[in-house]
Amino acid sequence: MNTPHFSCTSRNVAWPTFLFALLAAMTSFAAPPPILLANVLNPQVDVTQYMVSEKYDGVRAIWDGKTLRFRSGRAVAAPAWFVAKLPVEALDGELWLARDRFDELSGIVRKAVPIDAEWQRVNYMIFELPQPEGAAPVPFSERAVRIRAIVERANFPALRAVDQHPVKDRAALKRELDAVVKGRGEGLMLHLADAPYVTGRSDVLLKLKPLLDTEARVAAHIPGKGKHSGKMGALLVETPAGLRFKLGNGFSDLIRANPPPVGAMVTYTYRDVTPSGKPRFASFLRVRDDP
Repeated sequence: MNTPHFSCTSRNVAWPTFLFALLAAMTSFAAPPPILLANVLNPQVDVTQYMVSEKYDGVRAIWDGKTLRFRSGRAVAAPAWFVAKLPVEALDGELWLARDRFDELSGIVRKAVPIDAEWQRVNYMIFELPQPEGAAPVPFSERAVRIRAIVERANFPALRAVDQHPVKDRAALKRELDAVVKGRGEGLMLHLADAPYVTGRSDVLLKLKPLLDTEARVAAHIPGKGKHSGKMGALLVETPAGLRFKLGNGFSDLIRANPPPVGAMVTYTYRDVTPSGKPRFASFLRVRDDP
């Protein structure tokens, strides 16, 4: 029986360097961490039972006390100084620059080799405190207090606790949404105040935006016609439920010339759905950066 072996044929690659690169590649991926995902606020919800915060248009990042990861499980290539200043407690939040700066932020945090000057502008906005398995349940209102204490102890300006507060009624919620949107913010999040820590998609966490958004996987490229001849005209996308539809609006000329590859996850906005379940006024928003 032949003994399996590895070889490195290039004389320019030293074994220690090769092995280090191989180990780094293997350890940069992990199973997607269990996280809480939001549903959409509906008219029957009692908003006074929730704590409200701004919905930051950033990149989701989960810190387990040792490694910072995207929601896909892939490690974030953050500078060593940034990671070194994070606390030992597990954290969940968004890497964020400022309102209406998602594309710039995404370009910074997805680089395989981080640029220190760029990361000096990145904030880590913490909105959840993951609880160890088997730990006594702690309501979100108390976890929010603990988050503020952890951030204060860390004394790291880039680490920020997301403000969580109650609202008096739906009228107050609407006024807050209007103010955030007027300032070019994305919307609001509502977290059930007495909820224990849970993961998965749940009404424990709700989102409120002028437009709804969700994700679908690219199934095919549909060639363009007329002014889009020679470029992508639309994407055929498939939702997690298996529904397929054409997504043809919201694309820049650059995206049409270089469309997301088949299999990529894209985010699109819509207003509501038809009786058959297809989104109305669907418009491409972005490629999900951590597939």
